[in-house]
Amino acid sequence: MPNDAPKKLRLDDYLPYRLSVAANAVSQLIARAYEDRFGLKVPEWRLIAVLVDEGPLTPRALCRRTVMDKVTVTRAAQALVRRRLARREPNAEDRRSHRLKLTPAGERLHGLVAPLALAYESQLLAGMDRGEIERLERQLRRIERTAISLCGPRPAGGFT
Repeated sequence: MPNDAPKKLRLDDYLPYRLSVAANAVSQLIARAYEDRFGLKVPEWRLIAVLVDEGPLTPRALCRRTVMDKVTVTRAAQALVRRRLARREPNAEDRRSHRLKLTPAGERLHGLVAPLALAYESQLLAGMDRGEIERLERQLRRIERTAISLCGPRPAGGFT
């Protein structure tokens, strides 16, 4: 006889909770090293890493790329500009907006932080073989794509 009782939510078995806890634990571990050694908060490091990968971006593009809200992106960008790790430059495509660009000092800082980030990643994945790591990466990207598709399109307007 099938069990028609509704499934009970157990937080420790709830995948979104487990993903959040794991992400927070990893972020806290790495954030301590970034802050202690380089005076960087996680959002600031994310902006630096994205700007190295993609070049100058508008705040709106940084929000999309980092999946951080506009207040967090704005504060992180302001901190980088204050430290002269980034600068605001005009956006030729939209004069109401600007683009954030790393300075040579920001690029040098990336060169110091990136090896540390890769070392932490290596330590976190140490007990897994290459196939397990590749499966995990595929599964996480699949969950991310599904979550994005379930959210639907973002409203027009907003942050430039």
